[in-house]
Amino acid sequence: MTIQTRTIDYSQDGENFEGFLAWDDSISGPRPGVVVSHAWGGAGEFEQDRARDLAELGYAGFALDLYGKGIRGTNPEENTKLMQPFLGDRALLQSRMQLAVEVARGQDEVDASRVAAMGYCFGGLCVLDLARTGADVLGVASFHGLFFPPGNTSGNKITAKVLALHGWGDPMAPPDQVVALATELTEAGADWQIHGFGNTLHAFTNPQAQDPANGFQYSESATRRSWQMLGDFLAEIF
Repeated sequence: MTIQTRTIDYSQDGENFEGFLAWDDSISGPRPGVVVSHAWGGAGEFEQDRARDLAELGYAGFALDLYGKGIRGTNPEENTKLMQPFLGDRALLQSRMQLAVEVARGQDEVDASRVAAMGYCFGGLCVLDLARTGADVLGVASFHGLFFPPGNTSGNKITAKVLALHGWGDPMAPPDQVVALATELTEAGADWQIHGFGNTLHAFTNPQAQDPANGFQYSESATRRSWQMLGDFLAEIF
């Protein structure tokens, strides 16, 4: 097994983006593709590492770039400033997500008929929005994502299977929002799963998250369990 990688430049409406593709070159021919949507700070090493992890599972991992080439946050204030326009314009967010899926689908290493998406924190909201639009992906997986609906997808049928991996103590998605998401997905006809990890906070997959007083805390057990659940989910949908 040799994991290969390359960066991929793409654009939309005059904005330039840089994605990151990882694949195992010992596998011949196209293989299922999984788009990885980043957290509020922008695309970085964490998402690239997840793309490599997906390649080791036999998929092509594509870490997308929502903000623009070289545009990254370095602290909570900058991250919020980058994320907020997309929370205020969910149609723009959805368009950027659909673009990334099409870019991934167009790579030679990717089987265009078998594509899914996954995301972390803000990226979890992004992949849920992708599903809410009725996008042609087989499944989406949200890790400690945000759940509040966009307001422009009511009445849509969700064809993608949905997996939400959630810290039950996450203050950014309290239990009432979890129930609301379940209701929303049910009404949209989705095949959905929501897994709650007890005594687990926001950003549980991020080793740098060490601020329990503000609701951020890494959890080795939740990280391990959630990745195993993702593996089962991808094996099922592909």
